[in-house]
Amino acid sequence: MKLGEQLSTARRVLTRLVRQRRNRLLMDKRMAEADLSLPSDVEVAVYYADASVNLYQVRQWFAPLATLAEHRRVAIITRSPGATLALLDESPVPIAYCRTVLDLERFVATNPLKVVLYVNQNAKNFQMFRYGRMWHTFVNHGESDKMYMTTNQYKAYDVALIAGQAARDRLSRVLWGYDLDERTIAIGRPQADHFAGELPYTPDDRTVVLYAPTWEGDRPAAAYGSIASHGEQLVAALLATGRHRVLYRPHPRSGVVDAAYGQAHRRIVAAIERANAADPSAQHVYDNGPTLGWQIAAADVAICDISAMIYDRLATGRPLLVTRPQSPDALVDTGGYLSACEWLAADDAAEVVPEVDRVLTDAAAHAALQHWATHYFGDTTPGAATARFHAAIDTLVERWHEAAREHAADPVVRGTEHDADDPLDDEALSDRVTV
Repeated sequence: MKLGEQLSTARRVLTRLVRQRRNRLLMDKRMAEADLSLPSDVEVAVYYADASVNLYQVRQWFAPLATLAEHRRVAIITRSPGATLALLDESPVPIAYCRTVLDLERFVATNPLKVVLYVNQNAKNFQMFRYGRMWHTFVNHGESDKMYMTTNQYKAYDVALIAGQAARDRLSRVLWGYDLDERTIAIGRPQADHFAGELPYTPDDRTVVLYAPTWEGDRPAAAYGSIASHGEQLVAALLATGRHRVLYRPHPRSGVVDAAYGQAHRRIVAAIERANAADPSAQHVYDNGPTLGWQIAAADVAICDISAMIYDRLATGRPLLVTRPQSPDALVDTGGYLSACEWLAADDAAEVVPEVDRVLTDAAAHAALQHWATHYFGDTTPGAATARFHAAIDTLVERWHEAAREHAADPVVRGTEHDADDPLDDEALSDRVTV
């Protein structure tokens, strides 16, 4: 490794350590000022062991959790001080801060946990897997055809709540010896029932185009991001028409691996600022806020990379373009929607305007969207997915009671002996990237 690279790595490590220390001190102060004692009546918990950088993965579950909490006691278990500080201010359900494994053991021992939900594959999930007498349930943080959606890690969970038939087909092709009938429950996309919010612009006759690229990825097979290959050209073309409004919503991790990718992102933000300065009525939007939903519902057309954003948009049945990855190493599952989607190649990015106009008016494209929306999510009638989510939790709770009756005479073992040398007790793991 060259000296410059070593210095850069050292700076990143030092910055992370300083941030961790600051967050720990802020969390200690918060605990001293307010009653943050652990709840003792939680039936359903979301386990979030990750750091602040991946909070988007749990934020998208806020609205479904809030409706679930109307008839069941729900909480979010956190491990990272930084993430906890943010969630204490944002979450609609209580937060159980369990920084250490001993804290976690106390929480498990004092709550009637029946279902634990996981939104990602963080390494610290295995610390929660120590505990039996509850259903460990993977809910993920979106539906997509990315390779992440067929990881063999699904087998680590008792149950997975999946979106629909497309997810079932995808898993059946990849996971050997995995009983889909017993271990998956289809719920659709309950988040789509809450795609609403206050608009940061005044609606007019402009066509609203959402450009929602993903990040550059951390390996060639996951190089789905389009900011550097498509983004600057397509945004420039849309800004130039005078009849489009651009909503730019990049993935929050854009540029963390590839500096050039981050630079392209910043140039897009600057172009939007210049366009708004030249014509304030344009009201183009660079959106990096914590709330996701209104953007998907408000856009007349969406342009997305291969990511969960495609499928959130698909759930609405409204016009959609998908950027084709420029990297030949990017794995693309063409067995589902991506086999029939409206692709936008990098070479065509500058000519995006005619493509936007076409998907807005093409009857065949609209019919295809409706077909695929049903295939991926089942009934997309407002409220249907929320009802299926609640029904799935009710089913798991009933299964818990059946298992509890069956094992009533068994000795209760809450977990394993706490091992002070367990590498998973290392707090630094909470800052590892999980996608």
